[in-house]
This record gives sequence, C-alpha cells and structure tokens, in this order.
Amino acid sequence: MRLYLLEGVRHRNIEPGAEFPIDESFAGWVWKNQKPYIITNVEEETKYPESLAILREHLVKSYYLLPLMSAHRCLGILGFGNVSEAVYTQADLDFMQQAANQVAVSLDNTLNFRIALAQQHELSREKDRLRLLLDVTNALVSSLDLDELFVAVTDCMRRVVPHDYASVALHDAEANLLRFQAVELNSEQGLVRPQVPVSAESTPASAAFSSGRATVFDVEGLSHFSPAAIHAMLGEGIQSLCCLPLITKNGVLGTLNVGSRRKRAFQPEDVELLSQVSAQTAIAFDNAVAYQQIASLKDKLNKEKLYLEDEIRTEYHFGAIVGGSRSLKKVIQLVETVAPTDSTVLIRGETGTGKELIARAIHSLSNRRERTFVKLNCAAIPTGLLESELFGHEKGAFTGAIAQRIGRFELAHQGTLFLDEVGDIPLELQPKLLRVLQEMEFERLGSTRTIRVNVRLVAATNRDLSQMVRDGQFRSDLFYRLNIFPISIPPLRERQEDIPKLIRYFAQKYSVRLNKKITSIASQAMEVLSRYPWPGNIRELENFVERAVILSRGTELALPIAELRFRDSHASGAEDRRSKDRRSASQEKTQVPGQTAPDSSNLTLEDAEREHILQMLRATDWQVGGPEGAAARLGMKRTTLNSKMKRLSINRTRS
Repeated sequence: MRLYLLEGVRHRNIEPGAEFPIDESFAGWVWKNQKPYIITNVEEETKYPESLAILREHLVKSYYLLPLMSAHRCLGILGFGNVSEAVYTQADLDFMQQAANQVAVSLDNTLNFRIALAQQHELSREKDRLRLLLDVTNALVSSLDLDELFVAVTDCMRRVVPHDYASVALHDAEANLLRFQAVELNSEQGLVRPQVPVSAESTPASAAFSSGRATVFDVEGLSHFSPAAIHAMLGEGIQSLCCLPLITKNGVLGTLNVGSRRKRAFQPEDVELLSQVSAQTAIAFDNAVAYQQIASLKDKLNKEKLYLEDEIRTEYHFGAIVGGSRSLKKVIQLVETVAPTDSTVLIRGETGTGKELIARAIHSLSNRRERTFVKLNCAAIPTGLLESELFGHEKGAFTGAIAQRIGRFELAHQGTLFLDEVGDIPLELQPKLLRVLQEMEFERLGSTRTIRVNVRLVAATNRDLSQMVRDGQFRSDLFYRLNIFPISIPPLRERQEDIPKLIRYFAQKYSVRLNKKITSIASQAMEVLSRYPWPGNIRELENFVERAVILSRGTELALPIAELRFRDSHASGAEDRRSKDRRSASQEKTQVPGQTAPDSSNLTLEDAEREHILQMLRATDWQVGGPEGAAARLGMKRTTLNSKMKRLSINRTRS
C-alpha cells in the first residue's frame, strides 16, 4: 500500500509515497476485505504494531479506515482519526462513508483519465516508432551510398529519439580496428567533419562491437576512454552515449552510435527502438559496402583491362634488352638481384637509355609478375593533375571531376608501379608520395576514406636527384626512400660495342613490321654509326633505323647518315671518354675495288658521308638517276644527290 496524502497535527516524519506491505497494515486489511476498520482506542489495539507506532507518533487515539469502492474495484482506503478516544458517532461514520464513496468516484475518474492519457501517449509513441521504422526502411532502400544512408537514418531517428551526436564506425578487417565512416554533431563547430576516419581501437564503439550488444554509457563511463575524439565529445557536452552493433549474417559490420547532451537520455524503450533501427541499418550498410567494393573492383578491372591491352600491344619484354657489353651485363646482374624482393628501385640514366625496359624486366622477374605493371610519366602530366593521376579523385573533387576515378597506386595494388621522370614531381606533392611509400595508404582527392595498397615502386629519372636535394628542389627523405637500390644505365656512347647489335635488331623488327626484306647493312656505315655519340641514346637510334627501313628500296639498309649532325659538346665529350686502347686499336676498313678507304679512326661525318656516296656511285657505275641508280639506293631524290655531290666536290673525273 502506497501513501498518497497525510495530514496531521504534528510535523510529519513520514512522507507521501511511503510504502507498506499489504499484510502488515490496517490499510492492507481494509483493501483486501473491502470493509471498514474501526479503532476506538489506539492504546488497546494490538494488531499491526508498525502502523500503530505511526498513529501514536501523531497522537491519534481513535482511527477509522473506510474502503474507497468504485463500481468495479476497491481503489484503496480513506483513513481519518482524532486525538480523543471514541469521538465519532454512527452518523459521523455514515457521513464519512458517503464522502468516501464520492472520493472513490473522483479517484476512479482521475485514474481512468491518467490511464487513457498514458495509453494515448503510448499509442502515439508506438505510431512514431512504426513510422520511424518505415521511414528508415524507405530511406535505406533508396540509396547505396554510405554517406547518404547515414544522413537519412539520423534524420529519421531524430524525430523519435532526440539526440545531439551520431556516428557510424565500420570494421577494417585488414587493420583489425574500427574506422568512423561518418560523424555528425549538432554544434556550430562540430566534433568531427563527416567522413573523417578516426582510429577506434579503444572507444565505446569497440565495446559494443566486441560484445555484439547495445551498450549505454554515461559521463563517467565515457571518461574511461582515452582517444582525443572522446575528450572532444565530452567537451561538447555529451552526457549519454548509446552504441549499437550493426549485425549482419556475415558477422558484426560495425556500430551505430547515438549521443545526447542530456543525462540518462536513452531509456530501455529507446535502446530497444534503436536496436531495431540498427538491425535495418546493418543490412543496408552491408549492401552499400558490398556495392562499393563491387564498383571499385569493376572499375579497377576495367582499368587493368586497358593497361593489359596496352601491355599486349607493347613489344617490350625482358628478351628485348639487346647487347653484350660489360656495362649492360652489370645492369642485368643488378636487375636479377633486386627483382625477387619488394624493395624500391631507382633507375638512373639519360633520356632514351631504356629505363622503362629495365623496370619491366624487374617486374617480370619478381613475384608480382602475374599482377599489373602500371606506368606513369610524371613529366608528361600537368602539375595540377598529377595528384589525381597518382591517387585518384572522387566525383566533384574539382572542376571537371564528373565521375570517380581510381589512381595509379590503387590500380597497381599487389603489382608494380613505374614512375618515370620522378624528379619532376612537385615539392608540394612529395610528402604524400612519401607517406604512401612508408605506410602504403592514402586518400583520393575529395575523400577522407583511407585506402590501403600493396605496391612495389620502381622509379626512374634522368636528373641528378642528390643535386636537387642540395638545391632544395627535392625532399631529402623522399630521395633516401627512393634510393634504396639504385641502378645506373650507361648511355649508348659508353657501350658502343652494342650499337651494331641494336641496329640489326631494330632493322629486323621494322622490316617485318613494314613488310620489307633487309638482308645487309653497309659495314662502313655501321662503323660511322658506332662512333656517333647518339645524344638521344637508344630511342634516337631506333627512330633512325626505322626511318632507314622506310627509305630502303632494296635489300640493303639505306642508312641516311647525312641526316646526323655532330654537336660540338657531344663530339668533344665522346672524344674525351674514348679510352686510350680504343684510340690505339685499329678499326676494320671497308675496301672498294680500286679504292682504299681512309682511316676510320680519323673519319669525320662529312668524310663518311662522301665515302658512302662514292661507294654507291661506283657500285652503280656512276648512274645517278633511275630505279637502279645511286639516288634510289641512297633513298633520296636525284636532285638531292646532285646537290650533295656538288657540295662534297664529288665528280667522276676527280674520284
């Protein structure tokens, strides 16, 4: 029995709301028996000692208890007493019984009204909860984007379960921790911007994730966690936090977290409702994550397909490294040594020396040979677009970003990334490249979601990076990270013995491609080409031979030697680098019947051109024009040959 009203002549020691066992009080006896109980002398009464003690404390000598009877039940009792014994007459008791009946009717109406209000309120809450679940369902089926799902869910929840903070943390299986995917706080400053990932190894969310049950925290419970985000949350006035696991058929996906600035904001019925919401949200988030993974893989496969198709069209392969010089063999030995590892390789060499070919050889000999080889020339990409090329971008990240695009690092996952001309990477982008090399993680432009990759990097440059470091044009820490295993490719002028092999290789390659039959190459012309410094290295030589194949009319390769021009700096440099043994070694001479060729070691380009034209003229019996004439065999017009003969003072009488 619960006391609702107490009036007496003395200061009350017992307050309304006090409770008494039914079987240990006069009020309980009256309620059970639905009959009045009359005490004419409290001092002579022996039943219910605790109730008598209260009466005596209030100086009550006579006490009467009447049942409060409604039409359907006994609501309670009405008790009244006096400081005198046996003071009430039968008329008083009859009158008080009528009063008790009136009080019972009033109480019954009041209680019924309260019950009706409570039921109406509960029905309204149930309607709101059902509406919430319906709205959440409609919102979840309308989008597969994680951010849009999060905003839709929080907007729906706020109408039924008021809150000031909400977040979603998803489990990163590879790193074995939770990452906050979206965070929202009703504040001018905001706790964390939406989509910012935060490490969550020891947060309230991890407790709900590990247990798989909804967990409620107060301020004291939150203060036990150390991450800065929790301290920031407390600083924003969050007093209550409810973390709910997102459970799918494949396990716990993550947690849905809801916070409030009110104490004890989340009652059991709120937690039950939020659990239903989290169950729906878990399915939607699971579908969204799967959709993102499928879309990412599809995009990656499409990109890989384009790259692989390009690789098929590319004729470079490990066997295409032509030459047998000592310097080239040393390079190949270094390639075979470092290829099986995952170490970063820095290939240094002049333009056209075949740095990409060496990079492909490293990839072909590595454990990643079955994966993608991705290349990027850093000098060929505008500075403003290089970051997007390397790391990708999200839709709307910048003007013109009309769709999401994955970068070269993401595309080269588990494969090899070849960065050519790495010395042209701008200073402001170098720290992000260093971070990828050290931690193997990055964010796309316009995104805060961290992407982890496993990439083997091979870099190449024709610049002196150490000098650039001294000049402040290249970060020293990035240089040290790239320069783990340097390989220097010698220029073509330092491996002259490989030039004849390269000429033959390219001549065969382009004769097949151009459907021509080249069976011979003039030895004198080969000698001249071997001594040319080739400032453009192998690329220049290849282009030169391709042009020669195009110009060739017969079976002999018509090398347009006259098109080459020595540069003074290269000529003098080549002469300085020529060893004493090479200067003293006798050169093979090509003789023409009736004519002794000059010493090739002292032969200038003009002399070589003159001798080559003379050789063709003698071979054609000085026939300049015609299909079998010298001009046709040299791959030039008759008028052009006549002009050259005049410039070089070539005539049959003097020759």
